[in-house]
Amino acid sequence: MTDPVPSPAPEKPAAPAAPAPAGLPGAAGGAPQPPGAPTPATAPEGVALVSLDEFRRIKLRTAEVVSAAPHPKADRLVILQIKVGERTKQIVAGIRQFYTPEQLAGRTIIVVDNLQPARLRGEESNGMLLAVRLPDGGLRLVTTDGPAPSGLEVS
Repeated sequence: MTDPVPSPAPEKPAAPAAPAPAGLPGAAGGAPQPPGAPTPATAPEGVALVSLDEFRRIKLRTAEVVSAAPHPKADRLVILQIKVGERTKQIVAGIRQFYTPEQLAGRTIIVVDNLQPARLRGEESNGMLLAVRLPDGGLRLVTTDGPAPSGLEVS
């Protein structure tokens, strides 16, 4: 009698391939990155990233506050007349609890100059000023660190 032919040993399943190191083909993002290139940014949870092209569409400019007045129908709003270059326009901002109209007049602020107009409690707003909220609940306007003419593009 002949010896039976031994059956081949069962193959072990192949281990999953290790991911390719960043910057190499097959890495997340696809195309290879040159050495030292920044890794793609990830947004914090709940924050959507905007492209550079989207950001460039926003026109930030310096503006001089010509005058300011309390909004007659809203305790938190101030109506500002601002000069952006040679143009005068009105914006409405929710900063009344932080600044009096007298504190605003004559200041140079940073505004979004190409925001679609909106009506706030019956008053048209043609832009938006930029401000930062402080950890203690206070507020500070975004401005220049020295004198600057109105209408300059912020970059």
